[in-house]
Parts: sequence; C-alpha cells; structure tokens
Amino acid sequence: MILLAALNQAPPAPPALPGEAPMPEIRDIAPPMDIFPYPPWMVVVAAILALAVVAGLVALIVKKMRDKPKPPPPTPREIATRELEALRPQVERQTPYDFSIAVSDVLRTFIGRQYRLHAREQTSAEFLSAISRSVKFSENEKSLLTGFLERCDLIKFARIDATSADSAQLLESAIQFAQGERI
Repeated sequence: MILLAALNQAPPAPPALPGEAPMPEIRDIAPPMDIFPYPPWMVVVAAILALAVVAGLVALIVKKMRDKPKPPPPTPREIATRELEALRPQVERQTPYDFSIAVSDVLRTFIGRQYRLHAREQTSAEFLSAISRSVKFSENEKSLLTGFLERCDLIKFARIDATSADSAQLLESAIQFAQGERI
C-alpha cells in the first residue's frame, strides 16, 4: 500500500541548474466550458418557424371545427312531439279548457308545418272539410283528427264538464297523430 501511495504522488521537480531560471509550475487543465453550438440568429429563426407551424396547425383545427356540418333542424314531427310531451305535466294542473287550447294549438301548428295547410286559421269544420279531399292523410288519420277536434270543440265551445282524464286522452291522441302512428 505504501508503494501505491508513493506511485500516485507527483514526482518532485528536478532541481534547477545553476544559472537557469526555475521551471514554471505546471497547472492542471481548466474544466470544459459550455458553449452554445448555434448562433443567436439561428435560434430566433427556428423559434419563428416553430411558432408558424403551431399557428398553422391551430388554424387548421379551428377551420375543421367550423366547417363541421351542423345537425339538421328538427322536423315538424320532432318539434310537435317534444312540445306535446312538455304539456304532459300540465294535464293535472291546467283546466281541461286551457289544456285543450294548448294541445290543439300544438297539433294545428304541426299540421301547418308538416302538410302546408292553414290549420291554425281554419275552424274545425273548415279544416276537416279540407282534409276530407286530401290524399296526404289516411282514413285512420282523418278519423283520429275528427275525433280529436270534436272533443276539443266540445271542451272549448260547449264547455262540457271535462276532467283531467279527458285532457290526458286528448294529449295521447295528439301525440299518436304527431308521431305518425297508425291506429
């Protein structure tokens, strides 16, 4: 071990010769310095290019999202069914008179939109007369509409004693017609 310790030590400097200047002391090598390999202008250009690519990608994504087709508008059938279902909680709360007006209005609006008829501007008799000649309605639909409008007219104009069960029956008839169900 002593031998190894002696080997690891630096050898003593040789003695200076007379008349000679002493040898300068040898210093250790300085550690490496970190030097950035690229000039600053290259870094700036690379950053600008990277930002341009990112901005282009963002613009492309935004354009794709804007160009996405919008869902089609709801059909008259869907609108009428949704509005009639919204009236369902009102069966018990509203008077049969008020409820029959609301249900009739939704169904007449649906018929106007779906079949291009002026159902809202016509009396029940005028409307039933108009659809009796129409091929747009099946016999079952004509029968369903006739029964529906007669019950609505009895409640609205004759002021018969109606109950919430009558209102529920009107609602079910209107939903059945709006959904296009066959009887």
